[in-house]
Amino acid sequence: MKSRSLRNGMILLFVCVVAGTALAQRGPGRGPGRGRGGHGQGQAHDRDHQDFRFLLMNHQKIKRTVQELPNGVKTLTESNDPQVAAKIKEHVYWMKERIEKKQPIRMRDPLFAELFKHADQIKMTYEKTANGVRVTETSANPYVAQLIKAHAKAVSGFVERGFPEAMKNHPVPGQNQTSQTEKEKYLNPVIKQYGKVVPLPDAAQQPRDGSKICVDLTKGGEANKLNPGIEKVARYLNIYQGAGKSPASVQIAIVLHGDATLCVLNDDVYSQRFGTEGNPNLELLHELHEAGVEINVCGQSLISKGGKPEEVVVFTDVAVSALTSLVNLQTDGYAYVPLLK
Repeated sequence: MKSRSLRNGMILLFVCVVAGTALAQRGPGRGPGRGRGGHGQGQAHDRDHQDFRFLLMNHQKIKRTVQELPNGVKTLTESNDPQVAAKIKEHVYWMKERIEKKQPIRMRDPLFAELFKHADQIKMTYEKTANGVRVTETSANPYVAQLIKAHAKAVSGFVERGFPEAMKNHPVPGQNQTSQTEKEKYLNPVIKQYGKVVPLPDAAQQPRDGSKICVDLTKGGEANKLNPGIEKVARYLNIYQGAGKSPASVQIAIVLHGDATLCVLNDDVYSQRFGTEGNPNLELLHELHEAGVEINVCGQSLISKGGKPEEVVVFTDVAVSALTSLVNLQTDGYAYVPLLK
């Protein structure tokens, strides 16, 4: 009797598991399916990402034609591979759901972001074929119709090229394509002759007001030329004042040691030491000083290289060591930025 009850319980458990699996695998339009009920937007995004990746991996098995209409497009996307054909149908179903519910995807791509902004003006219908889906997308708004056509071309690019096309950003039609070139004009808002920057007011991670940067400069260079690490510090200043959406205040401190130590020698000592006509680093270092940059040189490195504290230019501080300078500055809240060999 006990063994029969146990056997019946196991059978019931097996039936429940099979039934649950069948429900979970229901395709679009046949009940709850994936992404419905308790599924959140995060799970829907993961599902669509997996479907999209599968189609990209199998893009060579997909055939697609696009017919442009006055107010949109009519497309036919098919595959002779039954698994790929099924995934095409599933993908189109969920994309229609996203448009109707205004649940955007691929928002880093300018074209897709713009398209979803106008999702409420898009009419999308589709019919399944034996091997895929025939889709009609239209809009009464001429601008949105242009977006639909551009989107169709982008999708055809996915089918033709796979992942390389999916890695690209796609432009919004009607935007002046030369405007990006015009935006890429270099500026020198603080240090006029050095450290040019490109303004990127819409980019991520904008300069934050009140930032503090500790630059660890050990990089050397040719004795008769400006140390490239020093010019990078000029670029940092220019970035905070002109590359972002708005100017941001920043405190910068440089700690020179290693091969960069002797960049702070005065003109006479530097010329005698390296056979140059003056120190090519001093003009920019002085500009940085005038702009509020704190300049420190490691006393240990200076003396070990045969220099003396009194030979350093007047606007540079001789520190006990680079170690103590870097530790103290970071203790004071400065972010550490190394410019090493």
